[in-house]
Amino acid sequence: MSVKIAPSILAADFANLQREVEMLNASDADYIHVDIMDGVFVPNISFGFPVTEAINRHAQKPLDVHLMIINPDKYLEEFKKAGAEIISVHFEACVHLHRTLQHIKSLGCKAGVAINPHTPIEHLENILEEVDLVCLMSVNPGFGGQKFIPNTFSKIKRLSKMIADKGLSTLIEVDGGVNQSNAPLLVEAGANVLVAGNFVFSSDNPISTIKNLKNIQ
Repeated sequence: MSVKIAPSILAADFANLQREVEMLNASDADYIHVDIMDGVFVPNISFGFPVTEAINRHAQKPLDVHLMIINPDKYLEEFKKAGAEIISVHFEACVHLHRTLQHIKSLGCKAGVAINPHTPIEHLENILEEVDLVCLMSVNPGFGGQKFIPNTFSKIKRLSKMIADKGLSTLIEVDGGVNQSNAPLLVEAGANVLVAGNFVFSSDNPISTIKNLKNIQ
């Protein structure tokens, strides 16, 4: 299976958001990654429903919505209405994770679980069958442009083995500090989806950058 690329729209030029989304439409990107931050669960605020809806109006790629917020259950229906096709919630933010994942699936969305760098992937052992995608944070969530945390490679390998041992098709997504140098190693370790923000949008040719990431073997 070829790697999927999910450019993070958080790194886009918001003064020209429609243009940026149309660029992603024309690229080899598989998803548009939408980071939602509340300033409580993470020390930053991004955007909410109106901007997500605006992205969705022009997007021809599925919206991969990453909720870095407390009490995500309160907002699942609204993000579905705003255009989310994948909704990932943080393990650390969910008291009743199984219930939350079932809620996401009942809305017709794919259900993802994101985990912070300090969280052991073994905590997902009893919930993995309910998960379509695991988003491994390879930086501390809240800000773009951070340095990649090398321990992520070990976590990918352990998670990949856990998924294989259970006979599942759960995708492993890596979010944070992804670039042309570490991407081949991430794929080799078992990653299926690469989130790239600044690396894509700050490049001279984002479409070419996405293509190069997509062609990594």
